[in-house]
Amino acid sequence: MNLPKVPIGDAVEVLVSWIEGTFGWLLNGISGALGFVISLLRDALLVLPAPVFIVVAALLVWFISRRNTHLAVGSALGLLLVWDLNLWDLSMETLALVIASTVLALLIGIPTGIMAARSDLVNRALKPVLDLMQTMPAFVYLIPAVIFFGLGNVPGMIATVVFAMPPVIRLTALGILQVPRDLIELAEAFGTTERQKLIKVQLPLAMPTIMAGVNQCIMMALSMVVIAAMIGARGLGYKVLEGIQRLDIGTGFEAGLAIVILAIILDRLTQSLTAGRRE
Repeated sequence: MNLPKVPIGDAVEVLVSWIEGTFGWLLNGISGALGFVISLLRDALLVLPAPVFIVVAALLVWFISRRNTHLAVGSALGLLLVWDLNLWDLSMETLALVIASTVLALLIGIPTGIMAARSDLVNRALKPVLDLMQTMPAFVYLIPAVIFFGLGNVPGMIATVVFAMPPVIRLTALGILQVPRDLIELAEAFGTTERQKLIKVQLPLAMPTIMAGVNQCIMMALSMVVIAAMIGARGLGYKVLEGIQRLDIGTGFEAGLAIVILAIILDRLTQSLTAGRRE
């Protein structure tokens, strides 16, 4: 005897149709705004010639890493290799997508994490949602992104934000909740308001944990680059996908190597910022 099928798929189709019909104007506005931001970031990164950008990037890495010469030189050599492989423009497009996605994920994730730390009800409500977001296969995020935003960089950015946001929310909440209770009581004894307590006590002490969340967010955003290429997102991921489709091992490997170089540089930078906060 076959059990009657629960019409989950039909319900989702009805919901999607309703959202498209009711909020189509809003989705178009969001798509246009996000597309403009990504294009602006890409153009800004491409303003400087590659050699000048590499020198500036190496100096920036050296300064942020507190005069770590090895990291600065290694970053410069990695970017020189990307340039030599004729992948510079695609790398900047990928970097623009990652930066835009990370900033949006942080703008949503950090305040949400703060609310979760300050409200047990919000924290309990968010846990199953975050569990679902982190266990859902990454490919699933592409479906609603394509339905609501079409093909291109914008749906790739939306899917990346949803995929990369959970660690930011979890680690922001965790960092605030781990602030020693005696310090909280001391701040309250001095008559601080809730806003002052958050800004001057909880967030500074939680910053190393929050920065770990930022690091995880960036790494997960980069890991979505190739997957987002399946729905038209440009950049290095598209080159990797092209290599897979054509069975061109060399092209796919070079683009993958460029992604690894960007990931290592961004990872070391955020780790340097985290170490600086702990000292």
